[in-house]
Amino acid sequence: MQRPKKRSLTLDGHRTSVSIEEDFWCEFVRLSRDQGKSINALAVEIDHIRGLNVGLASAIRLFVLAHSLGRAFP
Repeated sequence: MQRPKKRSLTLDGHRTSVSIEEDFWCEFVRLSRDQGKSINALAVEIDHIRGLNVGLASAIRLFVLAHSLGRAFP
């Protein structure tokens, strides 16, 4: 099992970090490229629609999972 790795992001001009497993991160980067967006821009979109009880790293994982299953997010 992979250990999460800390990744830096900039959301709406503010630096933040998420701890996320390599497989999820690589797929997140691929999806951002496929959508023609930077990882920061896609993270901002996810951040704006995630629930208050869902951390950003979990929201990114759910986004990746939804896309891999062919489902809409959220």
